Amino acid sequence: MNLIGKNDLDTEQSVLGAVFLEPGVLDEITFLEERDFSVPRHQSIYKVMRYLEGKGQPVDIIAVTNAIVKFGNIEGMGGVSYLSQLAASCPTTANVEYYARIVRSKAMERRMKNTADIIQGMSRDDYETDEEYFSYVENLITELRPQDNAKMLSFSETREEYYTHLKTPAEFIKTGFQEFDKWAQGLWRGWLFVSAGRPSVGKTAIALQRVYGVAKQNLGVVLVWSQEMGRNSLKDRMMSAQTGIAFQKIKMKNLNEKEQKLLDFAYEEYENLPVYMQDSSGVTIDEIKATAKQFKKKYGKIAMIVVDYLQIMSIPQTKGDTRALAIGRVTGQAKQIARELDCCFMMLSQMTRESEKKGRPTLSDLKESGSIEQDADVVEFLWSEGETTAHGKIINQTIAKGRDVGVNEFKLLFMNWKQKFVELQDENRK
Repeated sequence: MNLIGKNDLDTEQSVLGAVFLEPGVLDEITFLEERDFSVPRHQSIYKVMRYLEGKGQPVDIIAVTNAIVKFGNIEGMGGVSYLSQLAASCPTTANVEYYARIVRSKAMERRMKNTADIIQGMSRDDYETDEEYFSYVENLITELRPQDNAKMLSFSETREEYYTHLKTPAEFIKTGFQEFDKWAQGLWRGWLFVSAGRPSVGKTAIALQRVYGVAKQNLGVVLVWSQEMGRNSLKDRMMSAQTGIAFQKIKMKNLNEKEQKLLDFAYEEYENLPVYMQDSSGVTIDEIKATAKQFKKKYGKIAMIVVDYLQIMSIPQTKGDTRALAIGRVTGQAKQIARELDCCFMMLSQMTRESEKKGRPTLSDLKESGSIEQDADVVEFLWSEGETTAHGKIINQTIAKGRDVGVNEFKLLFMNWKQKFVELQDENRK
C-alpha cells in the first residue's frame, strides 16, 4: 500500500493554493505534471487549472468549480469547501517553485519504486522475444523521466554557452570519398543520412566503403545492422573492396596463396577498427537505440550507425495508421537517436519502381516516403543512366537534400566485380 505522508499532502495543497492566490505562478511551475501529485483529486484539480489556463480563462475558485461541475465530479474532488480550504492553505506565493519541485521529487521517487515493483514481477515467458521483453522494460524506464517543457532563454542567459560553442571546433567525420568530403566536410554528427537507390545499384557497397572510411578516423565506434545479408556475406564484400580480389573468387572460396595472404592482411586491419555488425532481420528502431546507447556508454563515442535497409525493418502499425505514417515515426526516432548520441545515422532506403522511368530522381521517389525527406538532413540518390566503361558502371550520386550543405551531384564508377566505388572527374569519366 502506498502511504502518503502529511507533509506531502501539505506541500501539494500549498502549490494548488498558490495558484488560487495568484494564477500567474503557473508560469513558474511549467515543469510540474498532473501525474506528479500523489492524491487523485489534486491531479484532477491541477488538470482543470491547466485546462483553464490553456483556454485563456480565469483560474480562480469560481472558474475551477464551474469547470469541475461541468465535468460532473465536484464531490469527488472534495466539493467547494475543499477548494476554499486549498485557497486558504497558502498565505504567500513566494515559495511556490520550491514546493513544486518537492512535489515532483517525491513523484519521481514513487514512480521509481512502482516501476521497480513492476519489473520485479515481470516474467520473460509473457513475451514472444527477448527484444519485446527488453523494449517493454526500456519503455517503463523512459516513463520515469520528467516531461519538462523546454525553457525559453534569452541571449544574455545563454551567452556563456554560445561562446563555448564558438570555441569548440566542429567535428566532421571523413568518409574516404575525397570529392564528397571536400564539399560537405564529411559526415556531420547529428545527421540522419538517407541513401536511396533501386536494387543492385550499390547501396550496400557504398555504405560498407563508408564504414571503412569512417572507422579509420578513430572518432567513435561504427555500428552496422544488416537485415538481408549475413555478416560473412558483408565481410566477403568488404574484403573484396579492400584487396581488389574478385568478389566471386572470395565468395566461391577459390583463393590462391597470394590472394589468401592479401585477405589475411586486410582482415587484420579490420580487426583493429571499431566496427561492429549485427545480421538479423526485422530489427526495430527501439532495439537499435538500446544497443547504440550501450555502446556509447561503453566506448564513449559513436561515429556512425548504418541500417540496411529501412523498409524491411520491423515497423509496427497501430490501428488507423498508414504504412507511410509508421515509417515516418521510425525516421523521426532515427533523427532523435542521431542527435541524442551525437553521431551520423545512415539509413539505406528503396526508391519507387516508377523512378527508373524518369531519369534524375526527386524526393518523391523515396519508397513510402511519408516524412522521410522531412526528417532526413541529407538524402542521397544512387541511380544509373545505363552508362558503362570497361571497368564498371557509371553511377550518379545525387544529393537531393542537404541541410547545411545544399545539393550537389557526383559521378561514381561502380566496379561491381570487387564491390568498390571510385569518384570520377569529368575529364576521366570515360
